[in-house]
Amino acid sequence: MAFGARILKTGLAVTLALYLSALFQFSSPVGAAIAAIFAMQPSIYRSWRYFLDQIQTSTIGAVLALLGGMLLSNEPIAVGLVCILVIMISMKMKRADTIGLTLVTVISVMEASGQWEFALTRFLLTLTGIVAAFIINIAVFPPQPRKQYIQQIENVFGSLSLLLRTAVSHEMKESVFRDEKNALEGSIRSLADKYVLFEEEQKQLRRAKYSQTRQMVVYKNLLASLQKGFEVLEAVDRHYFQAERTGKTDELFDRHLEQLIKYHETILLKFEDKLKPGANDIDPLAEDNDRFLQAAINGYDTEKSGQLRLSVVAAAIYDYGYQLERLDKVADQINRLTADEKE
Repeated sequence: MAFGARILKTGLAVTLALYLSALFQFSSPVGAAIAAIFAMQPSIYRSWRYFLDQIQTSTIGAVLALLGGMLLSNEPIAVGLVCILVIMISMKMKRADTIGLTLVTVISVMEASGQWEFALTRFLLTLTGIVAAFIINIAVFPPQPRKQYIQQIENVFGSLSLLLRTAVSHEMKESVFRDEKNALEGSIRSLADKYVLFEEEQKQLRRAKYSQTRQMVVYKNLLASLQKGFEVLEAVDRHYFQAERTGKTDELFDRHLEQLIKYHETILLKFEDKLKPGANDIDPLAEDNDRFLQAAINGYDTEKSGQLRLSVVAAAIYDYGYQLERLDKVADQINRLTADEKE
């Protein structure tokens, strides 16, 4: 795993939590360090949300553990029953992310047989760790998911472009192709997770700005185009080489894939405003996409089973082209709106 900002911030959050625990003279600062580890989140919004959610579930957990320790002592079966109850309540409250740290609090409090002083100390330790993580997350390399998203889009497209260009020609070693495809799948999944972060933040805004809504549309279509491109790779890997083909078939698929990749690349340049005036007038792809699908379905003297496999691949390529057309329209709309705003 590569060393990144989140790894560094987790270590700093643990350090800060331990120092704060020593400052407040807590007898056992380990709980604060554990809380800081759990509380480190990928965005500031999620850190704040985790802070609020954890206060609720930890308070409930500490109270139940206090009552359980007073009434049932610290017998293992009693601890287990209270943990089950806390899990059920957390799930009912839709606070599943906080269960782990809450159970640590429950077990610690019950170990002390329901002493309220210990329960309060444990709660304050948890709060100290969460606050430490929140402070570090804001102060040190604050998350910039939107900037990271665009950078990752460019990196993922570079990998996708390479694999699509060599998919039909079969020039890349199978082991290398498989490793690169698996890495690409992980990167696209990471992009999808970042998009979920954006959606979460926007849903919390009572009145999202028009520019923010417009940005979400862009992000969604950028992600969808990469996902459709990856579906082409999957279809080629599963079906293309199992079908009987002619050299003309290979040329047809390879040429159209190359056209789609260039089209995708040009659209990304549109979004980045890197094209010269007049250079962004791309010919519509719809007719070429339709002709490709028709030619691929007609086939070239292949057996029925092979023809069906080629049709599956052709359909995936057609969907990729269709998604690129939608992305191109979004790019044109964004450019027009941007030009109008400048005027």
